[in-house]
Amino acid sequence: MSFEISQLDNLDPQRCPCGWTRRAFAGMSQRAGASVHLVDIEKDSATHYHKAMTEIYVVLEGEGEIELDGRKFPVKPMTAIYIRPGCRHRAIGKLRLLNIPIPAFDPKDEWMDPPGEMSLS
Repeated sequence: MSFEISQLDNLDPQRCPCGWTRRAFAGMSQRAGASVHLVDIEKDSATHYHKAMTEIYVVLEGEGEIELDGRKFPVKPMTAIYIRPGCRHRAIGKLRLLNIPIPAFDPKDEWMDPPGEMSLS
């Protein structure tokens, strides 16, 4: 089939370092070029990074901050953030965002620094 359709708000939520996510197209049998996640940040999320995956965040609801490689930036609805591989990042505050991982999300490409250690390589 040359297309897929997903109703994000009908997907079962899953725990993630950010709170809760509803992932569309992440588990397709063929490796997808991207996936789409509806993410609810319920508290400050855990700092993490990806070695191969790029992410695009679009804030849909709420106001807070995004921390990128140790620097904090204010975010509000319609703020878009492009996060390259290797960038340590986390969302701060109660937010709802759309996350577009490229290529599609792979749980094996989610990395955390050891507590108290942050490498900016």
